[in-house]
Amino acid sequence: MPHRNIFRKILFCTDFNTDAMQAFRYALNIAGGNEDSEIIIFHAIPEPDAQFWKSYIYEVDDVDSKAKADIDRKIEEVYIPVIPEGIKWSSKFSIGNVGDEIVRQSKTSDADLIVIGRGAGANMVNRLLGNFTEKVIRKAHCPVLVVPEEPED
Repeated sequence: MPHRNIFRKILFCTDFNTDAMQAFRYALNIAGGNEDSEIIIFHAIPEPDAQFWKSYIYEVDDVDSKAKADIDRKIEEVYIPVIPEGIKWSSKFSIGNVGDEIVRQSKTSDADLIVIGRGAGANMVNRLLGNFTEKVIRKAHCPVLVVPEEPED
């Protein structure tokens, strides 16, 4: 039977919490097992946070490009060093409702799989805004892999 590449585009969603690295390991493993796969590292900034920065840092002209530079720096520090040679990757970010933005990005990127850490839905922002992971699972057009946090020994 010929090799079947099921997951060509893997949308890895991160909020840069510790559980996200566990989810990233899964994304890397899946990409490694699917020839010519690409991991799209995606971070959505919740709209209330973005509005806060736009409202209170009025002397900064281009908040969005500064946020992108911050995100790019974090991605370079945290994720890029652990990507094995041969795995293609790109990064994207957006501002808005996290669940909606993940679903939108998965469609825009034509993702075959969404990988997200389960712990991401448990922080204070998400308790206030609702669990975006559940929204992603309900609205996604492709499979969603929800990775639990690594148990502490």
